Amino acid sequence: MEKLTVKHNELTAEEFISLWETVWDGAPSYEQTKLALEHTLFRVSVFDNEKIVAMARVIGDMGLNYYIKDVVVRPEYQKKGIGRTLINEILSFVAENGVSGTDIFVELCAVPDKIPFYEKLGFKSNEARRLFLFQHVE
Repeated sequence: MEKLTVKHNELTAEEFISLWETVWDGAPSYEQTKLALEHTLFRVSVFDNEKIVAMARVIGDMGLNYYIKDVVVRPEYQKKGIGRTLINEILSFVAENGVSGTDIFVELCAVPDKIPFYEKLGFKSNEARRLFLFQHVE
């Protein structure tokens, strides 16, 4: 592992999909990913030389709500502080772009085994349950 490089707003659809596939099945299509990245407020990625090793992005309304999405660290790079770096970069973005003197809601959804990681970073869970559906588009 060489020196890691953090990049802002340079993550491509191809990099996103290739990294997604290192941890989850069923990557989104190229078209979906490209559109999602174009409408993302901020994206952060980490590279080991030219190899993408981690990413995260934030979506939201720039006023009241920011939502952290797609936090991925390649399995062989986990437990090295990279996830913490991703979240800190996003929280810095919120602090730099949020309305001064206000509280801003920063939210994410985590699988149960990742909750302790986010709690160490100051996130708290509540009684709300995540509801979702997949809308098929013809």
